[in-house]
Amino acid sequence: MTSPDAPTDLDRQRHTILSQLADLGDLRSGTLAPRYRKCGKPNCHCAREGDPGHGPTWLLTWKDGSRGRTSIIPDDAVEQTRAQIAECQRARTLMRDLIEVSNQLCDARLAMTRDAKKKRAPRRSRRTSTARRPPRSSA
Repeated sequence: MTSPDAPTDLDRQRHTILSQLADLGDLRSGTLAPRYRKCGKPNCHCAREGDPGHGPTWLLTWKDGSRGRTSIIPDDAVEQTRAQIAECQRARTLMRDLIEVSNQLCDARLAMTRDAKKKRAPRRSRRTSTARRPPRSSA
């Protein structure tokens, strides 16, 4: 059974999560990864064995509906993009926490409503009168 002040504690938790959500910065979903490429010129350094190639070029990949999307991120925006991705992951975690606390709060309030109904006067029977109706005339 839920303690009497559990809804208050859960309300506080929900309020804390909501304030953290309000403080979120820029959000960017996706994954940031470096890409190295070989140019194909036989005399280039990238043609040597063990050389990773030219780069890195930073690629951001994400889902747009059911389509995968890719965007090139400039070198000077890599750290900012990483911070935006981390903020998006933080937002997802906070939303999961908010939903969990909200479910618990709904359950606690439902239990309190049930307990309050049990403390009221007993219900009257919903049964209708047992008297029979007179038979219908078939004329």
